[in-house]
Amino acid sequence: MTDQSRLAGPLSMSVAALCRRLQPQVSARTAAGFAEVVRRLGAPLQVAVAGRIKSGKSTLVNALIGRRVAPTDVGECTRLVTRFQYGTVDRIEVVFTNGRKQVLPFAADGSIPADLGVDISAVSHLEAYLTSAVLQGMTVIDTPGLGSLDAASVSRTEELLGAAKQDEGSDDLDDTSRNAVAGAEAVLYVVTQGVRADDHQALAAFTAATASREAGPVNAIAVLNKADTVAPESVQGAGGDVWKAATILAEKQAALLKPRVADVLPVIGLLAETTESGQFTSADAEALRKLAAVDEATLETMLMAADIFTSWECEVPTGTRLRLLEKLDLYGIRCAIDAIRADPGIPAGALRRILLDASGLASVRARLSVVFAARADGIKAAAALASVTALAHASGDPAERQRVHDAIEVLLARPEAHQLRLLEALTLVVGGAVDMPEDLAEEVLRVGSNAVVDAQLGLPGGTRAELAAHALERAGWWRSFASFGATPAQSRVAHVVHRAYFLIWQQLRENRG
Repeated sequence: MTDQSRLAGPLSMSVAALCRRLQPQVSARTAAGFAEVVRRLGAPLQVAVAGRIKSGKSTLVNALIGRRVAPTDVGECTRLVTRFQYGTVDRIEVVFTNGRKQVLPFAADGSIPADLGVDISAVSHLEAYLTSAVLQGMTVIDTPGLGSLDAASVSRTEELLGAAKQDEGSDDLDDTSRNAVAGAEAVLYVVTQGVRADDHQALAAFTAATASREAGPVNAIAVLNKADTVAPESVQGAGGDVWKAATILAEKQAALLKPRVADVLPVIGLLAETTESGQFTSADAEALRKLAAVDEATLETMLMAADIFTSWECEVPTGTRLRLLEKLDLYGIRCAIDAIRADPGIPAGALRRILLDASGLASVRARLSVVFAARADGIKAAAALASVTALAHASGDPAERQRVHDAIEVLLARPEAHQLRLLEALTLVVGGAVDMPEDLAEEVLRVGSNAVVDAQLGLPGGTRAELAAHALERAGWWRSFASFGATPAQSRVAHVVHRAYFLIWQQLRENRG
């Protein structure tokens, strides 16, 4: 039974109720799929961390969870999809392709064991349960890298993102449910300095997997990982500053990946993992203090390259410097030394916070909160409706398909379900199914993919009166456009946008004073 109190919100509850009403009216196979949809609606938002091989996905997963649990070195575990979710007892469940499960403990260092002691080819995925508060609101899914030479690993990731094609002749309930229901509901996509064709394809596949009621800007953001490796001299306007160069590059990548992602944010995953997961110790801080005492010219030479840093004659032992390099890389070491020189008495805890700030993780967390957490109800409900539709189509019964379609249309006609209509309209425009002039497409994107009213209206910092007046004016404009000059397809989108503006205006009017 799904705990109703855990459902994301009113939209999710409405979809769950729809599934329960339909279960007696559909085949046993479809009803079983609906039961899985209801179960998923009661679970935290499923966020997949995806990207190319060696993009630093697992390192970022560890930073987000606040524990070094995901394996970052290439091994058998990095070839598997691993779902990190909240549990009252830390444990690992190996889930086999035949449905069998085997429970394993974590390794002595708290990570997933490098060797699971099972036949990896027979494993579907791993379920890792952790007593981490972060996971109470979000299940984090670590995925094998796209672009890997291991075809099975790529297949597992593509299946999770929805790129895998279902065999139309299959009547296996588990396969149907997995393809229709088990896909991630949102994605944090990790890129490095070059956006490639398969990055676009993976994001497009994910959006397609969540079907026509969901869109990239609503459920996908990207991060430019390893931001400290961006050469500032290669980015015009950076002025020699590494972080500024990474920010400019991230903005360019956001334009390239638009409209598949809401944003691209720079982050240094290694620095975030080290400082968030308890890997930065007081011994590390003391070693950095000794390095800060080295004369300026010598230190500048040492920080030119990793091999020079570790091989140079210095009071700090080579092994200690290697450890610092593995935890912080040269950029983090430089940041720490600058902080120590600015405040020689800085405590280790304060130094850790400075390094955490330098990683950019706070901005990623904030964006996750705005894009994912604040929209969890709409994202989950839209993904669930997509799964319901897919299950009905997989049944092969036209009458069943029509029954489900009619029930969904009744749900979408309710005022409280307008958010789902807006997501649908956004997807139609973003996916090119409805051709709109560029300025109007931008407006649909802005209204549909932002969670804050002033951002939706394109008036950041506007007063309530200004926002209300603008919302009413745009509502009138879109209503006129829907009636005069729009194609039939454009008109359907325009009516949805008109209604969105009108509801915003109502909200602003009701909240006066």
